[in-house]
Amino acid sequence: MAESHFHFSEKKPLRWGVIGCGGVAEKKSVPAYRNTPGFRVDMVMRRNADKAEDYAKRHHIPQWTTDAEEVIFNPEIDAIYIATPPDSHKKYALLVAEAGKPCCVEKPMAPNYQDSLAIYKAFEEKGLPLFVAYYRRSLPRFLKIKEWLDDGLIGEVRHIHWEKSKPPNNLDLNGNYNWRTDKQIAPGGYFDDLASHGLDLFTFLLGDVVEASGIAKNQQGLYSAFDAVSGVWLHQNGVTGEGFWNFGTHQRVDKVDIYGSKGKISFSVLDEASLQLENETGFQTVEIPHPDHIQEFHVANIKNHLLGKSFHPSTGKSGVHTSWVMDKILGTL
Repeated sequence: MAESHFHFSEKKPLRWGVIGCGGVAEKKSVPAYRNTPGFRVDMVMRRNADKAEDYAKRHHIPQWTTDAEEVIFNPEIDAIYIATPPDSHKKYALLVAEAGKPCCVEKPMAPNYQDSLAIYKAFEEKGLPLFVAYYRRSLPRFLKIKEWLDDGLIGEVRHIHWEKSKPPNNLDLNGNYNWRTDKQIAPGGYFDDLASHGLDLFTFLLGDVVEASGIAKNQQGLYSAFDAVSGVWLHQNGVTGEGFWNFGTHQRVDKVDIYGSKGKISFSVLDEASLQLENETGFQTVEIPHPDHIQEFHVANIKNHLLGKSFHPSTGKSGVHTSWVMDKILGTL
């Protein structure tokens, strides 16, 4: 890695610019940046001028624009958060690297592994900090699971299984456009948007994946992307994994089971279900609610990383790995 020319101290606020201020930026992310001491959000961009202006006014952000480059190359903006659909992540991220600024990219990092790798390499070559918004790695709920695993409460981990399924929603059924199911933007459909969170979390909990494969189909014909995906994988420590993601079933399910030699842990990736631990000492249930702004701990970890206090759990390197696992399961690598 090249030596980084970026330096941050708490003496001067870090001024963030946001590319894309839609649904995710409304509550999940941007308020977390604004509420983090030492961080400011000074400029936002959206292609629709009325919506950009409205967002800026409601969130008390001083500048707005419809031109991403005005944000990225603005000398009064120190860092960039990219919150657009995945097909534009590479374009904007490469511009941010050119501008020499730290960046956080929404997940998935890009629609495919190759684009994710290009983003990673651009920041690596310049020694610039790059984060990916896999914020579950920073949430107390999932850190508790990691603690249980690290403490050996279910013995040697053997296998992990995830089922994520749900019926088609009204948007799917009425045929109106949805970028999340457009194969040009999200080849795996809801798999890209939702499964990415879990697969990334599993590598955080159990280590990197060394083998992965799967089957991806469009069973319903409601949209162009895949709607049924099944996958298997192998973690570097020998733990086996399997999952299926089907978006045409009769009911909503989100359930993970981690099986060990002496017990089992059960939880949900996306739903706010309780954590369950079963071992030789008995059965316990733990409730750990999410913060109001779900990226709060993720953003706090960005600050600590930039200050050199700790290493962020979700960087470009881990984001690229998750993209590789997803493409292996989709059969595109």
